[in-house]
Amino acid sequence: MPASAPEPTEADTECARQPIGVVLDIAGSGSQIALDLERLNECMDHPDPSIALAGQVGSQIKIRTRDGWLLASVRNQKQDRRGAGNSVVANIDFMGEGKEEKLTGKIHGFRRGVTRYPIPGAMVFPATTEDLRQIYASDGRSAIQIGTVYPTSDIRAGMYIDAMLGKHFALLGSTGTGKSTSAALILHRICEAAPQGHILMIDPHGEYSAAFKNYGMIFDVSNLQMPYWLMNFEEHCEVLLNSSGNDLQSDRDILGKCLLAARKKNRLAESMGKITVDSPIPYLLSDLSNLIQDEMGKLDKATNTAPYMRIKTKIEEIKADPRYQFMFSGMLVGDTMGDFLAKIFRMPGSGKPISIIDVSGVPSDITSTVVAVLSRLVFDFAIWGRNEKTSPILLVCEEAHRYVPNEKNADGNSVGTVLSRIAKEGRKYGISLGLITQRPSDLAEGVLSQCGTIISMRLNNDRDQAFVKAAMPEGARGFLDSIPALRNRECIVCGEGVSIPIRVSFDNLEESKRPASEDPSFTELWNTGGGEEDMVHRTVQRWRAQGT
Repeated sequence: MPASAPEPTEADTECARQPIGVVLDIAGSGSQIALDLERLNECMDHPDPSIALAGQVGSQIKIRTRDGWLLASVRNQKQDRRGAGNSVVANIDFMGEGKEEKLTGKIHGFRRGVTRYPIPGAMVFPATTEDLRQIYASDGRSAIQIGTVYPTSDIRAGMYIDAMLGKHFALLGSTGTGKSTSAALILHRICEAAPQGHILMIDPHGEYSAAFKNYGMIFDVSNLQMPYWLMNFEEHCEVLLNSSGNDLQSDRDILGKCLLAARKKNRLAESMGKITVDSPIPYLLSDLSNLIQDEMGKLDKATNTAPYMRIKTKIEEIKADPRYQFMFSGMLVGDTMGDFLAKIFRMPGSGKPISIIDVSGVPSDITSTVVAVLSRLVFDFAIWGRNEKTSPILLVCEEAHRYVPNEKNADGNSVGTVLSRIAKEGRKYGISLGLITQRPSDLAEGVLSQCGTIISMRLNNDRDQAFVKAAMPEGARGFLDSIPALRNRECIVCGEGVSIPIRVSFDNLEESKRPASEDPSFTELWNTGGGEEDMVHRTVQRWRAQGT
């Protein structure tokens, strides 16, 4: 618990009641004020940190209106050339308004937005910690607490779970800002608030296994056992076809015809009547291979057999490669679809609501396809289950810019299409999308703007900062200017998940709940020796085994 602040003296109380400036002009979303430099210096020694920072960039001030107070955030400052050097001009962004208790002068009933604007000449006062406590107080909706509101030491920062998940969220931040730990903190808080939830996280680096080993299920190539026949036609093409141009179209035609015939051989297909090439019906890889061989046998001698041989060879390669066994094993032919979905969607969750899908051991050429299949299964499950009272599912995607890239980096993979569709339509079906990335400017256009809540940590790149500013609401501009100046494990939160934009210092997370993402200490590791030969030998063994 933070140490309790010393009792304010009469002089301190008087300082908080005295104006620090005056309104110069008014505009729709923000205005310009003049601040008295002498008064700002007086406030700097105040024991209340909110008053001590009064008037500074990123701080909050309040303006008296006819029946209450208007709260605003200071966006920038510059010296007033017209004054005698003791005046500062600042631009402010309005945050909301509250009524005034007549006896105490305190703010209550704070609401986002402005209904009554002040007039030029209205007095500007410092906002106290008590004022901020009213502003940031939860309005009774279900919320998770993630940290402390800056600049206070004891006001808790909460995010409304339903609003945050109902309209998607994005966590952004450059490498080394504490992004992984903050993501783990948010997910742990959600799991604590909803122990019967359904959360699926795509973890490309295997960082989060350590953070959730006691609170969820960890799936990697050793135990994922994802049946290959769950792939739709498009995903089959990505895995089995290497050709391009005109060859690609002829290969697709052959694969589509043979894949449908292979699916139809299953007794399940016979009982269903009509099926398509996309229907998730089990089939044998050997059946697909034999059907391609049969089609090739029907050809005239003069016709090209190369497309058939290409597909057949690729199927044989995949069957023989031990790295693909987690997906293309002969053991995965049975109809295990219901069990597989129940397992990865945590239905039932048994108090462990999160599935971490560690794709770090998946061969790089099919990683995107595996993520595409998992994402599409979430979407299709929600669509076909919309008549049931299905539970919503949260899909969290780490390193999102790899899977939903912008046009410049697009590789035509189906995962981008699936995730973009979830971003646009998912909330209608009870799917929430959480995107975590260090390069927001590399994300597909429009995906970030679909995220109703944006949690931005420090971003060092100018393009990334500009991209995030474009996606955020107007009133948060003052906060956004401080993105490059945020410390590690600090963030700006704005959008649906909070009443008004806030700057937050994240809570510390217990050691057992942290991801394995800490940077190595070069000096420490390079000053200790011993055991290197054994370490190299063990590494080579694992390297050769390729996770098998």
